[in-house]
Amino acid sequence: MSTDKTFHFISGLPRSGSTLLSAILKQNPRFHANMTSPVGALVSNMVGQFSVGSEFAPVFTPTQKHNLLRGVFSSYYAEQTDKEVVFDTNRLWCASMPLLLDLFPSAKVIACVRNVAWIVDSLERRYRANPYENTRLFNDWNERATVESRVETLLQRNRLVGFSWSALKEACYGEHAKRLLLIDYELLSQAPAKVVELVYQFIGEPRFDHDFEHVQFDAPEFDAELGLKGLHQVRPKVELQRRRTVLPPDVFARCDTLNFWTALENSAANVITLKAKSGAKA
Repeated sequence: MSTDKTFHFISGLPRSGSTLLSAILKQNPRFHANMTSPVGALVSNMVGQFSVGSEFAPVFTPTQKHNLLRGVFSSYYAEQTDKEVVFDTNRLWCASMPLLLDLFPSAKVIACVRNVAWIVDSLERRYRANPYENTRLFNDWNERATVESRVETLLQRNRLVGFSWSALKEACYGEHAKRLLLIDYELLSQAPAKVVELVYQFIGEPRFDHDFEHVQFDAPEFDAELGLKGLHQVRPKVELQRRRTVLPPDVFARCDTLNFWTALENSAANVITLKAKSGAKA
């Protein structure tokens, strides 16, 4: 099955700049980029129907599976956009590199990363900013009761931060790591022009002059469904805003040890990141 669109993918850790990167990239009139799409969930559900344990598994040939999954992307984006280059965003993609690159052999995956302590701090701030909501980040009172329980929940391997972290690690050390580009949030927010120029080089697209003073993105209805107002709101000017953490010191220190990509060894992944630790971040 052929398509007239070029597909690339944005993945990585939450609260690490994927929405900001999408807001920047979509300034290019040839590019479509947005927040997390439903395509990842659709693909996962279809793979389940193809697989052992499903009554339908025996009726699908490998070619049918390939064409059907490509068709999900083509069909979804046929009405979403007429742009030539599509960036589909989903944290699932770092855990799906073999599938993605079989479907789209020329695709690249961009993974946004950030010091895990500041990711957790950012999520904790969003939680505290919505005190009248039982956000969908947590399933029950035991999970949302205190900052300790909230952080412990987020870091579990099947939850928002823990799953993304594990998927990123898989991609970094997997056989397709050379098709992966890691972008540090701090660098993106401090030097967006330089970082975005490297992104264009990575995906093999001609340079475009972006406006980093007037970036636009917001998704209030989606955030309201999550019970986290402002989660996907992007400030117009790309810049780093420093602050003190709201996390207890021991909790912050524990999360601060999880940034494996700052000293990435035995990996073919491409990295745009700060190796040295610095002070408080946005």
